[in-house]
Amino acid sequence: MIRSITSRSAIHVQKRAIVKTICYRLAMLLITVTVAWSVIGDVNAALNIGLVANLVKTGTYYIYERTWDRIMWGVAT
Repeated sequence: MIRSITSRSAIHVQKRAIVKTICYRLAMLLITVTVAWSVIGDVNAALNIGLVANLVKTGTYYIYERTWDRIMWGVAT
């Protein structure tokens, strides 16, 4: 098992991260739509809220990650 973990290519790691991100965002979309639907009682509005909220969150997380890539605090040299 250790050997298979250490022999992963950078492309494999990147693809895995992309799939994990997509799966996570889909789960969060479902949660957001469910909560919005239970609060406002309108499926169409709940879907709109869920889609917009998740697009905004995905974009802001990307900016957040890119910002942290520029911060050297806590990074071993």
